[in-house]
Amino acid sequence: MKIQTQSCMVNGKRDVAVIAQEVNYQGQGTLVKIRRGGICGSDLHYFQEGKVGNFQVRQPMVLGHEAIGEVVASDSPQLAIGQKVALNPSKPCGQCKYCLAQQSNQCVDMRFFGSAMYFPHVDGAFTQYKVVDSAQCIPYAADRDDRVMVFAEPLAVAIHAAKQPGAVKGKTVFVSGVGPIGCLLVAALKALGAAEIVCADLSPRCLALASQMGADRCLHAADDDFSVYQQHKGYFDIAFEAAGHPTSLQRCLEVTRAKGTVVQVGMGGSFPDFPLMLLIAKELNLLGSFRFVEEFALAVAWLAGDVVDPLPLLSAEFAGDQLAQALEFAGDKRQAAKVQLVF
Repeated sequence: MKIQTQSCMVNGKRDVAVIAQEVNYQGQGTLVKIRRGGICGSDLHYFQEGKVGNFQVRQPMVLGHEAIGEVVASDSPQLAIGQKVALNPSKPCGQCKYCLAQQSNQCVDMRFFGSAMYFPHVDGAFTQYKVVDSAQCIPYAADRDDRVMVFAEPLAVAIHAAKQPGAVKGKTVFVSGVGPIGCLLVAALKALGAAEIVCADLSPRCLALASQMGADRCLHAADDDFSVYQQHKGYFDIAFEAAGHPTSLQRCLEVTRAKGTVVQVGMGGSFPDFPLMLLIAKELNLLGSFRFVEEFALAVAWLAGDVVDPLPLLSAEFAGDQLAQALEFAGDKRQAAKVQLVF
């Protein structure tokens, strides 16, 4: 089965286009008609800089790893034609030591939608039709709102982070940096039973969104006083650094109580002045958090079951052929949280 599709391509720095491609489905995996996709920070990096970290765009690549759609054809009896599905962008090898230990987010040969890590690059899901591994399709009910369900991937990232320190029920929690992931982290922590959630950010708009997502108190990172949380070697049981900035991590270490836990969620550059003595003297636990494993299916279930309402974060919708306009808007953090493309 051959189908014509329009795909959102990045060719390099500030060089994107929507082009015609042909999809050839030969009965293996699942052919999905993409309905909607969410623009992520990595998509913006590929657009604004032509790379993510050290991974440079060296050939045209389809963007996008937050996507939902409906089944056109499948080799899986569990996936009927017309079934709505959220697409898990992770395709682990299934054979390395991490996959065998149920830690597939650490797979040594992960093929993740819309990534220039490998050459040839791994195409993403901002296209009208895409063939995927059937295991990447997580079904949801037809009456669920597509605008909500396309948040499955970033919510999965947030749930995975929220689970890193163990049970958060009844704990006092600090979240530094409340962009889309930070806000979804707030919602996940609330759903998991955190007793108190305090947030910090430089953006009043982001703080207002965090409040809508369930934060108990929101503080301006530069203007408000944090001294009450620094007394007696810190106040919070757990802190999540979601800004990817050295000063944000410094504050997390300052406000977390001795023997508490700091989870690094935000991706940033090197932190040359890392406050090592704070970590040592307070005997803090410092954890990383990367992508997700079983949390993707859980995120779909939470969204389908109205456990989390992500719609306060939806800033705008664009047609799939308005790729450049959508990326420009999404890159303006004065007005945009999450932006979705409709195919």
